[in-house]
Amino acid sequence: MKKTMVAALAAALTIGAASTTFAAANPFSDVPRDHWAYDAVTQLAADGVVEGYGDGTYRGDRNITRYEMAQMVAKAMAKENVPVSDKALIDRLAAEFADELNNLGVRVSNLEKHADMVKWTGYLRYDYISDRHEEPNKDGKTKVNTDRVRFRLFPSAEVNDHWKVNARLDTQYYMDKDDSGSMSLARAYADGNYGKLNVKIGKQDLYSNADEGLVLDTAFSGATVTFGNVVKAELSAGRIKDFGDGDSEAANWADMKNFDVAANYQGIELTTTRGNLTGGVGYHRLNSNFFRDAKKAPNYSKTSTDNANIWTVGGSYKFDKNVTVKGSYAQNTEADYYQKAASLELDYKGAKKTDMGSWGAYVAYRHLGKNVAFAPTYNILARDQKGWAVGASYMLFKNVTTKAEYFKGKDITKDKNASTLFGRVEFAF
Repeated sequence: MKKTMVAALAAALTIGAASTTFAAANPFSDVPRDHWAYDAVTQLAADGVVEGYGDGTYRGDRNITRYEMAQMVAKAMAKENVPVSDKALIDRLAAEFADELNNLGVRVSNLEKHADMVKWTGYLRYDYISDRHEEPNKDGKTKVNTDRVRFRLFPSAEVNDHWKVNARLDTQYYMDKDDSGSMSLARAYADGNYGKLNVKIGKQDLYSNADEGLVLDTAFSGATVTFGNVVKAELSAGRIKDFGDGDSEAANWADMKNFDVAANYQGIELTTTRGNLTGGVGYHRLNSNFFRDAKKAPNYSKTSTDNANIWTVGGSYKFDKNVTVKGSYAQNTEADYYQKAASLELDYKGAKKTDMGSWGAYVAYRHLGKNVAFAPTYNILARDQKGWAVGASYMLFKNVTTKAEYFKGKDITKDKNASTLFGRVEFAF
């Protein structure tokens, strides 16, 4: 009924251009009545999709007002749940003002950026993990199954044109225990962008980009500066507490519980992309009593030292849109035992969150010496393991990812067989 009345009103306004009776009802009183956009903006305004100036007018045919019209169209295009009839009008207006929309550039971006100063994203994950380990001096294998649910929120708030603040809120629970976890603040940092210069200060992600997470995928408290164009440089310094992901229940390794000694951290990475080739080198330095404590870090060094000096190199080559090969290597020059790590991976296609039905698969061989791969990024291989891994992912629906992975190899220090089965369903928003 509402749409019928609006359409009738728009038609009446068009036909009775000289009528003073309907002139007072025109929300955009100075739009020329011989312009087709008159009816369009009138109906969209009546439906609450667009708004005029504060005085209820829309001053439409001068160049500057066409730009302002483009801003309104941009807002209308960003709205959800718009009626089909209104969507058709928006599409026609967008075509009319295409040049203005393109020329606005940053101005339109700023309009959209500041429309909602605080944005929330996140995901809900269900993970099934089955770890199997052959125990020394024992018959058979130990088996640990884990049913874990993780919920994470990522709020982001604009401060000004250059700075924003980001955070991450985490909670998790284990379904077999039917417990409930408390929400914790896992990340909180300021993020500043000045062209090709980026600065982050606070509790933030620490990911070794040069080796694609072979050494580190955790967090630290400090500062990161990133700059460069052809070659991107990243410098980091601060304190790091978690040398692993803290998921001792899933890994079922007693020594992982000891990986919570804070260390001074400094790192530098250089990465570049040339066509289909991507490469990088990195250096990570950690200083902590952990490394000379034989109880916490057995078989680390023959001499007493507080340091870990880790050098990394990595690269990838994209053969075509479907096939990519990746390789990385890392070594801790301060460690005398289990000081090397390496990964070789072949990827095929890839699941895209916005593309239902898309999928990807990989096969890899990894060697993760425990005194260099302190917090590797992989789902099914942890530090102190080596062997083959295969996996596949599939977009069941838009923003709903399913994943399955399998590892078969050895626990390095025990020199015993090990395997892991991993499954995940993720709902992202």
